[in-house]
Amino acid sequence: MESNNDEKKSLLQDVGLLIFVSLFSITAVLMSLSGNLLLNVIYLFCTILLLMITYFFGVLPSLISNIIFIGIQAIIMTYQYVVQVKRIPWQLSFWMIVPILLSLALYTMTKNQIALQKSNGELRTALIERGAFDEQTNLRTTVAYIEDIAVFAETNRRFDIPVTTAIIKIRYFNDLKRMMSPNQMKLLLKLTTNAIKEKTRTNDITYLLNNDDPTWAILLYTDSKGAEIATSRIKDGFEKKVKSNDSLSTMAISMVVGIASWDSESMKTPYDLMNAGIHETQYDV
Repeated sequence: MESNNDEKKSLLQDVGLLIFVSLFSITAVLMSLSGNLLLNVIYLFCTILLLMITYFFGVLPSLISNIIFIGIQAIIMTYQYVVQVKRIPWQLSFWMIVPILLSLALYTMTKNQIALQKSNGELRTALIERGAFDEQTNLRTTVAYIEDIAVFAETNRRFDIPVTTAIIKIRYFNDLKRMMSPNQMKLLLKLTTNAIKEKTRTNDITYLLNNDDPTWAILLYTDSKGAEIATSRIKDGFEKKVKSNDSLSTMAISMVVGIASWDSESMKTPYDLMNAGIHETQYDV
């Protein structure tokens, strides 16, 4: 239901944008045909002001401002006809209609855009509250990791596709922690996350299992040899990033990796795969 609402809002946003662009194109054509350069320029700036009111203050102040603008135009036309004894410039009458249509199109577009942003924010908050999404690194957490292992394991059972996890940690992290500032810690977390993301394939999913003793995990549809190749690329990319970073390059920072493949005979729960990968990090020297 929520997905359908978001699709509807996205469609309305696109429709509002198309109408807004079309109206501006029509306005440009009418300006060139009407010929009164001074009034056209003045009315154009007034229209832009009305659009700003619509964007920042909403539809009601916009409608009130548009009515005032129409009244001003009527006064100008009357003044030219009565005082200056000129013909009423009917060719400029489109300015009485176009600004309010532009304002409504802009309101439709921005209203649905804001609604989509709010919906995305609520979804993000819900994921964080459920513990399935880490706000700092934009990675899934242990909750999602355990759920996804179950899905990967079922795929392995049905299609006999190998499933492997790689567990990644920072070597001697507790010792490094005592020597690093909070900013360096945040930088290391971000740098490691980026190194992992850059070197993994689109269908390889990355997780942050632990913030206190930073532990990352990757789920891959491959065997242990394929995972070794992937983690080797990650290690090389991580090492280059650390060496090129002035704040971290003076420290002996390196990764440890543990690789474990799903074995339906010996593994019964998703935790078995996770624990096997964590256990294997002890042997990465």
